[in-house]
Amino acid sequence: MHKHYPLFSQVVLSQDFPEYNLRRGDTATVVEYYQMTDQEDGYSLEGFNIPEITLEVAHSQIMSIAQWQKEQEIFQKIHKLSLEKLQELDQYINQLIA
Repeated sequence: MHKHYPLFSQVVLSQDFPEYNLRRGDTATVVEYYQMTDQEDGYSLEGFNIPEITLEVAHSQIMSIAQWQKEQEIFQKIHKLSLEKLQELDQYINQLIA
């Protein structure tokens, strides 16, 4: 079970929503929380600089700003790796998820 995001907290999209021209990394405000018993919890989000848009998402489609920032730091480090180091990292990740 995961902790839910409180109302009016800022979150980041973890995937694109092309039908609204929204991209992974866009931020929004939680305006409603839907606790579900038989499926993933959901949220209503607003504040994408798009008037009158409320986006309904599942918990897995958003992340905290802190988590987003940490991912960006990791991606920046990865981009600096040599090809040899990238191959080593790939092998290590495969071991972790095996």
